[in-house]
Amino acid sequence: MENFVNIFRHSIMITGFVFIMMLVIEYANVQTNGLWQKNLSKNRWFQYLFGAFLGAIPGCLGAFTAVALFSHRVISFGALVTTMIATSGDEAFVMFAQMPQKALLLTIIIFFIGIIAGYLSDKLLNVKAINKKFENFKFSLHKEEPCVCFTLKQLIYDLKHLSMQRGLLILLVGIILFGSLMGSIGPKTWNWVRVTLCISSLIAMFIVFTVPEHFLEEHLWNHIVRKHIPRIFLWTFGTLFVVHFFMQYMDINSWIADNVWIVLIVAVLIGIIPESGPHMIFITLYVAGTIPFSILLASSIVQDGHGMIPLLAESKRAFFSIKLLNVIVGLITGIIGILIGF
Repeated sequence: MENFVNIFRHSIMITGFVFIMMLVIEYANVQTNGLWQKNLSKNRWFQYLFGAFLGAIPGCLGAFTAVALFSHRVISFGALVTTMIATSGDEAFVMFAQMPQKALLLTIIIFFIGIIAGYLSDKLLNVKAINKKFENFKFSLHKEEPCVCFTLKQLIYDLKHLSMQRGLLILLVGIILFGSLMGSIGPKTWNWVRVTLCISSLIAMFIVFTVPEHFLEEHLWNHIVRKHIPRIFLWTFGTLFVVHFFMQYMDINSWIADNVWIVLIVAVLIGIIPESGPHMIFITLYVAGTIPFSILLASSIVQDGHGMIPLLAESKRAFFSIKLLNVIVGLITGIIGILIGF
């Protein structure tokens, strides 16, 4: 029962953060009339740099943000590949705590490998089928009804005539905010993840309170809440549930062999699992001096913590395509590293 509750809490945290980020991005897009989206969409190299930066942020929040941007066609498939290669999930915190210099070196390496892989992905691959899946997910702009937000008169009127949608969104964001403050949603101790959740939830609460009814109903309720959130939560919960019990009955450590090539393949295969935790095996082995840096690097390239789970809810083709690319890049990097003694 305790495991079930922990999985449920983690699913709420992931879904809640994705919801908050999608809400803030939608708001920013309409307020700027899509200008930031157009500028980001037109500059691919900036997308790769931005994606690598999101991936380099320890934890999964940067990866969740990249998935939200990709699913709304703001960044390219290659930019999302960049983010997923550049991220090490929650294990990045452990690496910076146990081996800060090596962790920094690893982050810099996968930052640039991610940019190169992202560029090549957009240049060489035909991802029309994947992009077609998200054609209807673009941020919508209604120029005839601009979002004139935060007028005191309108705010008082909207609160006096509170709609069901606004009331439910206030309740939903309030639960996420209160849960984050109390430690029941997200980390139980105060760290930058918890602070980020709280700050972003406060921003989301401001948006929900102040936007006009049209924006709230069309952009926030119909587009984000009804279209995305239920599917994201169900896939997140289901994936975490299956992975947890799969790993509970399998002793992954017993797979580790003395042969370095077998260990490399195992590290890459385990990296496919959309879970923060399995990668810890290779961090521990590297710190103990059992495996070379190249295997830790390959594992970091392939694994992305929980970052890809929201994408699994939106497009299985995109999820497995990116995972396959990660495996290829991870194997190539690991092989080269072993051959040169890195």
